[in-house]
Amino acid sequence: MQINLNNPEELTQATVRELLASASDDEHTQLRVTKEGIAYISSGIVGGVDIDGLLFRLETWSKGSGYVGIVAASDEVWVMQIFNALKQNWPTPSSDYIDIY
Repeated sequence: MQINLNNPEELTQATVRELLASASDDEHTQLRVTKEGIAYISSGIVGGVDIDGLLFRLETWSKGSGYVGIVAASDEVWVMQIFNALKQNWPTPSSDYIDIY
């Protein structure tokens, strides 16, 4: 699952919810946005690893922390935080590393 941020119709709370639900909380994850505007959740490759081609990334979510998966996707406040982080930082991020807390 990914969101094309170049298409305003794709960046909705519903698609953010789908994106979060599509990831497993069984490994470390990180929401990343490519320079081309594709938002996706990386599993296993997180932190400052393999960041060439990224415009920005959010902090790494530790395995078992509850930031991704079905439960995370049902948390309206969390979905809105991620939605706002994407909306506010595309296409001109405040930094290449976004801390939403």
